Amino acid sequence: MIIHPIPPLYDENSGILILGSFPSVRSREEGFFYGHPQNRFWKVTSAVYGEDTPNTVEEKKSFLLRNHIALWDVIGSCDIEGSSDSSIRNVRANDLGKILEYADIRSIYVNGQTAYKYYRKYSEKETGKAAICLPSTSPANAAWSLERLKNAWSCIKKDEE
Repeated sequence: MIIHPIPPLYDENSGILILGSFPSVRSREEGFFYGHPQNRFWKVTSAVYGEDTPNTVEEKKSFLLRNHIALWDVIGSCDIEGSSDSSIRNVRANDLGKILEYADIRSIYVNGQTAYKYYRKYSEKETGKAAICLPSTSPANAAWSLERLKNAWSCIKKDEE
């Protein structure tokens, strides 16, 4: 059983919440979300907001808070082999209540089908909010080009307007 080692990132100005499934080995080592250089999360979200891609953990945190984005994962602990979402077993969900009580979250987005599946199963009843499923930014989702991902993810910025 691996316990999620990264705390959620949010503040009182966060308006949208983006949830992944569970951090990759690289993200767990780095101590922050989407740490694998092949994951396109930072390229996609920064392009949507018209900003340079953040590189350091501090730049990533600053980017998210500046753009009113809260970030965490659906799963709080699980059994997982490496970084493989398909190997996830014995799921315990994170308690999203603390974010929702503190920030005015208007929309919840999930990064990929695995996060969506676990959100629907464990979190949707608790939050009372349906999540919008966006295509995964994982390198395993090779069918989606960077341009297609940017177009699909552009709805997160429209949500803020």
